[in-house]
Amino acid sequence: QVQLVESGGGSVKAGDSLRLSCTASGRTDRSYAMGWFRQAPGKRREVVAALNYSGMDAKYADSAKGRFPISRDNAKNQMYLQMNSLQVEDTAVYFCAARATDVFSILLTESEYDNWGQGTQVTVSA
Repeated sequence: QVQLVESGGGSVKAGDSLRLSCTASGRTDRSYAMGWFRQAPGKRREVVAALNYSGMDAKYADSAKGRFPISRDNAKNQMYLQMNSLQVEDTAVYFCAARATDVFSILLTESEYDNWGQGTQVTVSA
């Protein structure tokens, strides 16, 4: 198992940027597919972006394409979500997730992940 801690959330204005970080500890000697999810009030948790172990391949939700590049630095056991041009509808709790798997897989559904962080709040006001 790996422990995940998110950071970088906050309250910003529409059009601003934030960079979320996810730091992993514990069994970091395995290859993990990782992803970012978010959950807005009254809504289900949804994928934002996910990438494979190398970080060379990533997939995005339509809402994140072109605005929220995802990346990772395995040497630092960290994953990032650079959120640009934030909109009010991006307001949510953002979670990072990980699952030990092969080096090529990208996992896009909540049920595929078995390690979760506690979440970080992102609030965007008009």
